Amino acid sequence: MPPHLAPPGTLAPFSTAPAIPGQGTWAPSGRPVGGEPAVFETTLVPPGGSQPAGIAWMDTRLLSARLYSGSISPGGGPYPYTAPVQPAQAVSLVAAFNGGFKMATAGGGYYTTGRTIVPLVTGAASLVIYADGSVTIGTWGATVTMTPDVVSVRQNLVPLVAAGRPTPQATSADWLSWGATCGVSTCTGPGVENQWRSGAGVTADGALVYVTGPTLSPSQLADLLVRAGAVRAMELDINPYWTVFVTYDPATPNAPATPTNGSKLLASTVQGPGTFFDPAWARDFITMSARTGGS
Repeated sequence: MPPHLAPPGTLAPFSTAPAIPGQGTWAPSGRPVGGEPAVFETTLVPPGGSQPAGIAWMDTRLLSARLYSGSISPGGGPYPYTAPVQPAQAVSLVAAFNGGFKMATAGGGYYTTGRTIVPLVTGAASLVIYADGSVTIGTWGATVTMTPDVVSVRQNLVPLVAAGRPTPQATSADWLSWGATCGVSTCTGPGVENQWRSGAGVTADGALVYVTGPTLSPSQLADLLVRAGAVRAMELDINPYWTVFVTYDPATPNAPATPTNGSKLLASTVQGPGTFFDPAWARDFITMSARTGGS
């Protein structure tokens, strides 16, 4: 078995999107693991869209996942892992990204460190982390279930992608079932379908992919995840203040990740490298850290 996954292949732009140089071409980002890039990033304009969305690909053989819990989502702490990321974890931190909705609107449950914070829901889209740091995404009770080595389950709504294609719910006209959005410019007026959204999925070979973009419908988010190779995927948080993906690349090996050596997947996200080091950050998030020895 190779020590890392094969790097992702170039993604073809959507035919209905404007031609923008560099679309679909991956570039490594974040600190290497065992001398190998563990995260690759690119952008694609979604079908029918006009603004690029950011896409990140993560090598789950080189990276170990951890769910950080917050005082607002899910609440019910204290938790052993919560913001800010501590120095002991910062020395291996490669990437971090937002979690899902507040639990009152997530349509699912939350399980971590042996505790059921909110009961898990059969059929809910679920990000599942195991004791060895491996991570997958699936439908609770079908493609993923509780086993002795499950350490965290973060559920959010229903699956966005299944069997390598958008689900019927993803392409439904009922876009409000994917969460209440802000308006065109503020969160004080009626929401719009095309808004900041994020999602995560797993590829056939086990890589984790993440997508966020500023003017996405649920269907466009699903299309981007499928184009990135996801065979199963879920929507994560939405709206301008909440979606963020960051990689960290300290100048020397084993140096700690800090806000000053982090970079955003998309420069226009409100949150950034400092978010996960802010003790006031009250939302859940996921970190991806270098496995010991890159194994």
